[in-house]
Amino acid sequence: MRHDPVLLESAQQGDLAALEQLMTLCRPNLRRIAQTQCASSVDPEDAVQESLLLIYQRIGALRTVASFPAWTFSIVRRECYRLLRAMRGQVELPEPDHPVFAYTDHFDLRLDLAAAIQSLPEKYRQVIILRDFEECSITEIADQLLLTREAVKSRIHRARQMVQEYLKD
Repeated sequence: MRHDPVLLESAQQGDLAALEQLMTLCRPNLRRIAQTQCASSVDPEDAVQESLLLIYQRIGALRTVASFPAWTFSIVRRECYRLLRAMRGQVELPEPDHPVFAYTDHFDLRLDLAAAIQSLPEKYRQVIILRDFEECSITEIADQLLLTREAVKSRIHRARQMVQEYLKD
C-alpha cells in the first residue's frame, strides 16, 4: 500500500482534510485486504467500515509513518476476526450429506467442525475440502486450482490454523 508521507503526517497532526483524503485513498486497499482476510460469512465492507473508524480514531497513535501499511493491515485483519467471532453460531452449515460430516461420530463436534470450515474464506475452504475430505494430493490440488505446490501448502496450513482458532473459541 502506497501512501503520501506528508499527507499521513498532516492527518496524524489533526488535519481533518488530510485525514479524509487519506481515508479515501486507502479505502480500496483496505477493501482488498478485507476480501482476502474475512471469512465467507463476514461482509468485507463491514470490516472496512470498522477499520476506517479505528484508523480515524487512532491515527495520532501511529508511531512511524513507514509502519502505516502494516498497521492498517493488522487493523483490518483484527476486524475480520472480531466480526467472525461476533457471528459465531450464525454460520450457515453445509447440507447434511456434505463430506465434512462423515468423519466423526460426535454430533456436536461435527457441527462445530462444519461451521468452522464453512466460515473459512473460499480459497481456504477449497483446499481443506480437497485435501482433508476428498483426499487429493498437493499436486492434484495445485493442478486443479492452478496454483503452485507451495501456495497450496500455505493455504492448507493457514486454513487449519483458522479452523483451530474457530474451535478454540
